[in-house]
Amino acid sequence: MGIYEELVARGLIAQVTNEEEIRAMVNAGKATFYIGFDCTADSLTAGHFMALTLMKRLQEAGNKPIALIGGGTTMIGDPSGRTDMRKMLTRENIDHNAECFRRQMERFIEFGPGKAQMVNNADWLLDLNYVDLLREVGTCFSVNNMLRAECYRQRMEKGLSFFEFNYMIMQSYDFYYLFQHYGCNMQFGGDDQWSNMLGGTELIRKKLGQDAHAMTITLLTDSQGKKMGKTAGNAVWLDPNKTSPFEFFQYWRNVDDADVMKCIRMLTFLPLEEIDRMAAWEGSQLNEAKEILAYELTKMVHGREGAEKAMAAARALFSGSGNTEDMPTTELTNDDFGGGAINVMTLLVKCGLCASRGEARRLVQQGGVTVNDARVNSIDDSYGCEQFTGDGLIIRKGKKVFHRVVLV
Repeated sequence: MGIYEELVARGLIAQVTNEEEIRAMVNAGKATFYIGFDCTADSLTAGHFMALTLMKRLQEAGNKPIALIGGGTTMIGDPSGRTDMRKMLTRENIDHNAECFRRQMERFIEFGPGKAQMVNNADWLLDLNYVDLLREVGTCFSVNNMLRAECYRQRMEKGLSFFEFNYMIMQSYDFYYLFQHYGCNMQFGGDDQWSNMLGGTELIRKKLGQDAHAMTITLLTDSQGKKMGKTAGNAVWLDPNKTSPFEFFQYWRNVDDADVMKCIRMLTFLPLEEIDRMAAWEGSQLNEAKEILAYELTKMVHGREGAEKAMAAARALFSGSGNTEDMPTTELTNDDFGGGAINVMTLLVKCGLCASRGEARRLVQQGGVTVNDARVNSIDDSYGCEQFTGDGLIIRKGKKVFHRVVLV
């Protein structure tokens, strides 16, 4: 089985152009491909996993990845999948975020001469002259076709700014530039990017009279995909300072039963033969599959030691024994207790388990909070300083989110 056939077997391919030619190129290790990452935050999230593992698989098969940092396109913001305009960031914010991305990508991809490259589209997009750009590529884009693209069509009812309308041209120009200056002959992206990617392919064909290829992968666009990278309303980051190894492990340990085998197939590097044997698992065996998924992905991001500690902490929660020091923890001081006790709603907000006291109130009233295995029945419940000494209190939000609180 070639790498292309493996990608298909893992459920990663959604749409391609020139499939037979692409299959031959990828299987022969002749593809120089790029995937773009807009720098909208200072950390990659679990939602980037699909792209990162795809780059790793293709590099191991001899193909050359280009990690395109969107220092230029982030200045506009991709309207795909959005109902409103993205927050505009400063150049300084974007440069900082790009450097954070670089450090995290190096855990997945091998950079260096003859290996993977990392480039920033700010290097060419920000120096473009607007009139020159219009003269060079403007005639290659049909406004009628652009408005039919899904990434724009879904925004038309609420309004699409001309500012955002330019994003397709910028992304298309990236492929055009990389094709000419880096020998990039293929692009990968989420299936919500298909229209933008075709724009780049057509631009190359019209301007250079040469063939180019576009391929898109699915990013779990069904029930799991819409929420991949988020849990409890918060992003699941790859940065351990933003999402601890334990929280990262717990996110994957708690995926829906219907999604666990799909995630294992798409995101892990376990052999397909082993995954095929697991496909028949059901009932309690699905919990074992979830633990395998969580361990494998946590190991990739946080190393073997981090994964083993996270797994031990998770097991301790369900067995009622063991060390919980690797659980996400909030440290309180005497100043947090005011009159000697802290109200449960305040506690939930301080721990980041709820965004506001109103949200905390609703969660308690719905029976969604337990403290040291005792359900919290009243929003008036409070806890004194003495209850946080030693191992502290263990708060559980819903069935799956655990948090420890200690007094320092």
